[in-house]
Amino acid sequence: MKLPIKHFTLILIAFSISAGSAFAQQFTRDLQYFRYSDQRGLNQFEAPFETDFKFDGLKIRIGGANTIQFQGLRNDNAAGSLTDLESNFNLATSNLDLDAVLANGVRMHLRTYLSSQNHNEAYVKGGYLQIDRLDFIQEGLFDGMMDKVRFKVGHMELNYGDNHFRRTDNAQAIYNPFVGNYIMDSFTTEVAGEVYYFNEGLLAMVGISNGKLNQSVTDADGNGFKTKPSVYGKLGYDKQVNEDLRVRLTGSILNITQSASIYLYSGDRAGSRYYDVITPGNFRAGRFSPSFTPGFGQPAAPGEMTALMINPFIKFQGLEFYGVFENTSGKLKSAPDRRTFNQYGAELLYRFGTNEDIYIGGRYNLVDGKTTNGDIEIDRFNIGGGWFLTKNVLAKLEYVTQNYSGDGYAGSPYEGAEFNGVMIEAVISF
Repeated sequence: MKLPIKHFTLILIAFSISAGSAFAQQFTRDLQYFRYSDQRGLNQFEAPFETDFKFDGLKIRIGGANTIQFQGLRNDNAAGSLTDLESNFNLATSNLDLDAVLANGVRMHLRTYLSSQNHNEAYVKGGYLQIDRLDFIQEGLFDGMMDKVRFKVGHMELNYGDNHFRRTDNAQAIYNPFVGNYIMDSFTTEVAGEVYYFNEGLLAMVGISNGKLNQSVTDADGNGFKTKPSVYGKLGYDKQVNEDLRVRLTGSILNITQSASIYLYSGDRAGSRYYDVITPGNFRAGRFSPSFTPGFGQPAAPGEMTALMINPFIKFQGLEFYGVFENTSGKLKSAPDRRTFNQYGAELLYRFGTNEDIYIGGRYNLVDGKTTNGDIEIDRFNIGGGWFLTKNVLAKLEYVTQNYSGDGYAGSPYEGAEFNGVMIEAVISF
């Protein structure tokens, strides 16, 4: 949903003036069942299933994020045909978040991209309604059940895997210890509903979406090929074993039986980090640089896909490990055979200081598989760290190197391609 920036600014000013007079006592920084937008939100994953905040009327929270990078990258390929990059600043990105507690245990979220790499106008990412209590129907209704159950509906980010909890979402980069997201960046927003069950560390979730990033009520999305609903789920265990040790392990699956366009790995409309590497002007994330899309279903090439992700997370005092194994397989409608891609990732961080305000660490990420042109492999290594100047301000420094190999890239700009260099990122989130 696009909004001309001048119209959006007028709407925001009008809303702020009216809200300031009508709801002056209802603005707040902390909400029920809410993942913090600052340093406190690190490693929260799903929004907390318990809350210390009591409902005492309508509460509104206005938040946001602003992020900018200094990019000092160089790229090259076998043919020596790539455009030279200079060291300079990227476009600053900004988010606007509106959250509201509408009733006891009922919360709304809406995120708008005010500035992004891929869009120069304000753009609504999406939003959802989260229900943790049923008091709006009748006070105390099914309280015992709702101590363990949550409902979530909206045009929203699908809870497939755990990578999306640690990724950069346009300007919201405070959860990501590094600058870039994973190479196969599993992120999409679709009209969906999710049901959660949480009990003494056990986590279970089942969801269904309409399979569409761009909403449409026409019967056929393209080429007479109708998109069917996507089904996905997550099962895991997340426990603070003792004061020093936390353990989490989740497995997720997403199945798309038929779609005119599959956006799981190309749904980031904001654009990715590492600007203009390999293919200048390729602003849309999830194509080939710096991210990668398996390509089982794109416009004019419908298909099907099944994706599986396993994520271990261990935190012992300041030492933190996060892992990724992902397998995705599928086929185009017009293709006779299925193709498979695997993604591997590992992060090791050490957080220290009075409130773990400083961290250092590394990440290794590898994707391999077979394209229609042959085998390919992409690997990336990040090493760096960050400093929380306050709980709302984070400065990051990293060295990154990414390489492309395999006969599937023969004759393309990616044959023997690589990029490497230094990134500095400043993040404000509140």
